[in-house]
Amino acid sequence: MKHETLTVELGERSYPIVIGEGLLQQAPKLLQQAGVSSKSQLLIVTDEHVAGHYLQQLLDVLAVAGYRATASVVAAGEQSKSLAVYERIMTEAIQAGLDRKSAILALGGGVVGDLTGFVAATYMRGIDFVQLPTTLLAHDSSVGGKVAINHPLGKNLIGAFHQPRVVIYDTSALHSLPKREVAAGFAEVVKHGLISDEAFVDWLEEHADRLWDLDSELLAKAIQRGCAVKAAIVSEDETEQGQRALLNLGHTFGHAFEALSAYSVLNHGEAISIGMCLAAKVAERVGLAEKGVYERTEKVLRLYHLPTKWPGDLPPEAVLDAMKRDKKTVGGKLALVLPRAIGQVEVVKDIDEEIILTVMREEVEA
Repeated sequence: MKHETLTVELGERSYPIVIGEGLLQQAPKLLQQAGVSSKSQLLIVTDEHVAGHYLQQLLDVLAVAGYRATASVVAAGEQSKSLAVYERIMTEAIQAGLDRKSAILALGGGVVGDLTGFVAATYMRGIDFVQLPTTLLAHDSSVGGKVAINHPLGKNLIGAFHQPRVVIYDTSALHSLPKREVAAGFAEVVKHGLISDEAFVDWLEEHADRLWDLDSELLAKAIQRGCAVKAAIVSEDETEQGQRALLNLGHTFGHAFEALSAYSVLNHGEAISIGMCLAAKVAERVGLAEKGVYERTEKVLRLYHLPTKWPGDLPPEAVLDAMKRDKKTVGGKLALVLPRAIGQVEVVKDIDEEIILTVMREEVEA
């Protein structure tokens, strides 16, 4: 069966991203190619929604290939990225007899990938893990090795950099997604165009209807392009010392929205969609962005049925406080990723907080 392979170039820790339909059936072969021996004890972490679709299928193909695997099923949603769930999976890993030669498999979306990766990064000081994304949103989060859980005061504040051995992206899994989750995934796809490739944004606008209907050929192209952008940046800047920060367009606003609503109102894609629009407005207000960047940003996100306006009744002052707890803040000073043009962004430090508050207040009043 046809598939595409990209590589995240990190020297000895380089790994492939394999994209195509029906890849769960090929998981044992791909695991072996990545160095995960069939003698290894495996733990599969998934959520209750994904488990019903794909867990038994994965367990069966692994068993046929001689792998020993157990499963841990968590509740679906951002609330599972917690210390309590992390501790529970750690206990299950110990009880399952995982050792330093074992591997943990993340079968699900971004929440499962982040949580599983953090367990793997810290179990016995770090063991192998594999990403098996089942959502469109996870085309971003499954690549790059950022793994984390949340704290009530902020998203992803407890985490590590821990690269997977392989990313196995079975695109046929996307057809079982609710449309709200499809939209959330397109937020990250659009983001990759907004930060680095105006021609990709043009293409996303041109093919929005067919992509929204999950046309298999176009969807694979969109995922490949998004993963290629992410892989190239991660290869240059693995631990976010410079260029990788550009991938955070919209995220400082978005993470604040998620934390203040206890991760229960907006999903990640919705939050960063609104955040990218706010970033464009701030960029135009401070004279960084050329005219029309906000309008076009909002237009392309709306084509994918994403929200672009202020989320409910969140007070701007509370949002600003939450933004200051973001990992990208240094010495209490905000650093925002802002667009200069479509396909061109930069990190801007020491922005006048009153400008940010003014833009947010205007959104509330509107």
